Amino acid sequence: MGDPAGIGPEISLKAFANNALYDQCRPLLIGDASVLAYYLKQHPELSLTLNVIEEPSEGKYVYGIIDLIDLNLIDMHTFEIGKVSEAGGDAAFQYVKTVIELALAKKIDATVTNPLNKEAMNAAGHHYAGHTEIYADLTGTEKYTMMLADGNLRVVHVSTHVSLREACDRATKQRVLDVIRIADKACKDLGIENPRVAVAGLNPHCGENGLFGQEEILEINPAVEAAKAEGINVYGSLPADTLFSKANGGMYDIVVAMYHDQGHIPLKLLGFVYDQAAQKWAAVEGVNITLNLPIIRTSVDHGTAFDQAGHWTASEASLENAIDYAIRLAENTKQTQI
Repeated sequence: MGDPAGIGPEISLKAFANNALYDQCRPLLIGDASVLAYYLKQHPELSLTLNVIEEPSEGKYVYGIIDLIDLNLIDMHTFEIGKVSEAGGDAAFQYVKTVIELALAKKIDATVTNPLNKEAMNAAGHHYAGHTEIYADLTGTEKYTMMLADGNLRVVHVSTHVSLREACDRATKQRVLDVIRIADKACKDLGIENPRVAVAGLNPHCGENGLFGQEEILEINPAVEAAKAEGINVYGSLPADTLFSKANGGMYDIVVAMYHDQGHIPLKLLGFVYDQAAQKWAAVEGVNITLNLPIIRTSVDHGTAFDQAGHWTASEASLENAIDYAIRLAENTKQTQI
């Protein structure tokens, strides 16, 4: 459900109000009944009811009924929507912890997360940089990466939530090679038989043969050559200022970005559309996927939007995209296992 003070509860209800969801999967929500009931009381037009259960096997999974595992952590008599709080941060963490445990126990096929607030979560004593790091820690995963996806554009990252100075140091041959391998496997898990993996340079113009930096020569290009020797269909390093347009146009199936903003900015430029005339977001789309975990995890590609929370204006498009990706990954995983 995400941080209960953010837009997660709202967009969850909007997604569950789409009866097409039940044609695709058996959706289960982890969160707080008190928060969801608060919104449902304000919006009776949704015609949704809550079915509180303890185990996924107890769900009804029919349209009009939201099967919910209620952690009962929030008291709506004192809790404030749209505010950073320890209570909200702790609840968001506990929802994620619960869904990871269910997936590890193979009681569910995939997990989809709504946004949490890093400040609130850390204030509650859960010291993680974000969802990705929680999943890696609680599943015991050492080699992982974040993938963002919107339409034809898929981006994975060599580093994410670190300073730009540290990101340069993390662009090592081994890490770049690990992420190339993860990117190749992720595309195959999505049903792409022979993925075309493009690797971005770290420096302007990929360093211009060492004129603007040595990282391409010493670390990135050797990783690309090593991946080619393993049979991966990989290209690079390539100048980042043109690479993402090529990938969005269909020249490549996935891009390996060297750091957080290098990958996030082009993806969100495509998926986030602001309508100046209407003074609101016309679209907030895109999916965040943590790769190389023992379980499936997808997520919305936006934050808690505390300024929108409670106004019933948030778009559920990114959440629906994340659910679609989770279903696709789960189906392909089952086919591979068979």
